[in-house]
Amino acid sequence: MEHPWGQAALAGLVDLLVTLVEAAGAVVIFIGASVAFVQFVGAAIRGRHTVDFVPIRLGLGRFLTLGLEFQLAGDILRTAVAPTLREIAELAAIATIRTALNYFLNKEIQEARAELRGIGEVTAPGPGGAARGTP
Repeated sequence: MEHPWGQAALAGLVDLLVTLVEAAGAVVIFIGASVAFVQFVGAAIRGRHTVDFVPIRLGLGRFLTLGLEFQLAGDILRTAVAPTLREIAELAAIATIRTALNYFLNKEIQEARAELRGIGEVTAPGPGGAARGTP
């Protein structure tokens, strides 16, 4: 029994949803890149200390991770209506690549956070008012 809307109408609706979700992912990545660029320029003008760039990388990494999640959601939606074996195989490949990208982005974010915590512990004032890590 055919759906009242018909297969073509359902496929058209899913195509629209895929476009919206993928556009949302692209917008998230663009906004993140734009914010990171402005922060980068500001940090570069103020000074060229490596520690100034770590929070920028963290912020950009979070935007990239979120944007990739939207892109993956679009890929999953694309295969929601009568997928072929080829579409399923393509989704599996794309999901694997995007999951790997997310994994390594998250790993880098965690390492950068740990680096920031380590820098904060060294430069934060201790109980006597002297910076920790100094004689």
